[in-house]
Amino acid sequence: QVQLVESGGGLVQTGGSLRLSCAASGSMFRVNAMGWYRQAPGNQRDLVAIITGSGATRYGDSAKGRFTISRANANNTVYLQMNGLKPEDTAVYYCNADFLNEAVERKDLWGQGTQVTVSS
Repeated sequence: QVQLVESGGGLVQTGGSLRLSCAASGSMFRVNAMGWYRQAPGNQRDLVAIITGSGATRYGDSAKGRFTISRANANNTVYLQMNGLKPEDTAVYYCNADFLNEAVERKDLWGQGTQVTVSS
């Protein structure tokens, strides 16, 4: 069974940094795009950043210039380096993976979420 395991959330002061990690494990044919989304209470889940298998990236407006997404294809891990954090970045951050399973069927999977809290 494929699963995503996230780590790296926590409490940080305004202007601080955090690095989130998400590792995909299990039997897969190939992992395509991986990304991060976030959801604050009462809000919809929004794109933070995604990265394809070839390394192309796309960022949500809130992340541009402050966050950097990267991945290690060898171990199907995606990272989100967050700098210059603001209180409005406070949310649950979810990892997402678009992958092909062993039957070469396209699947979409979400992690359990990790809380990021930025104090003012």
